[in-house]
Amino acid sequence: MVAKSEIIANCLNNLENFAEFIGILLGDGSLSRYKSNNSQRMKITLDSREKEYSRHICNLIHMLFYIKPEVLYRKKENTADIVLYNRRIISILLDEFGMASSPKWNRAVIPDLCLNKRLDLAVLRGYFDTDGCVVLTNNNGIAYVRLEMKISPSPMQKQLIDILEKRGFRFGVYDIGRGKVRVQMNGKTQLNKWLKLVNFHNQRHIEKVSKYFKSKAHS
Repeated sequence: MVAKSEIIANCLNNLENFAEFIGILLGDGSLSRYKSNNSQRMKITLDSREKEYSRHICNLIHMLFYIKPEVLYRKKENTADIVLYNRRIISILLDEFGMASSPKWNRAVIPDLCLNKRLDLAVLRGYFDTDGCVVLTNNNGIAYVRLEMKISPSPMQKQLIDILEKRGFRFGVYDIGRGKVRVQMNGKTQLNKWLKLVNFHNQRHIEKVSKYFKSKAHS
């Protein structure tokens, strides 16, 4: 069994990967403690068709925490849950690194550690890869692109918006009800800036961006 101190040291020695993993958890993940049976669970929910990205997340978890998670497929749904029942690792994330337990509504927060240096960009990548979308539209034969992500009311909401502002992105923030917002970045210039600073690890986004550039080349 790997010591708790060794796991923490390994995360600190792989900070960019750790920050991306934190972004993934904040996007489509959850950390839960159940008092009824004294158990703990980490869960990341994905589209089951995103097998390459699922492997990427599993590899991140194994590299950071020296453990392989389970991948559970829901019958009759295009959904896969990457789950880990490990009290020590979940305790590290909650108690040592300052993550918030579920529910994320009004509680989710990016740990201060991941707001330093270039780590904020890795957090953005992890969050967008799981909870963002690349939207392509066609107006009279002209291709348009925009990046969108929805953020629930929480300290994380302001933190993500602050990161975008600090990094010089141009974007709009739109209230979509109950304190939740949609952040929207329009056009090729913002996409190119995103590709340069943040990029994607989710093949679904990569394929859409490739489709956009191919359509521009033929327009």
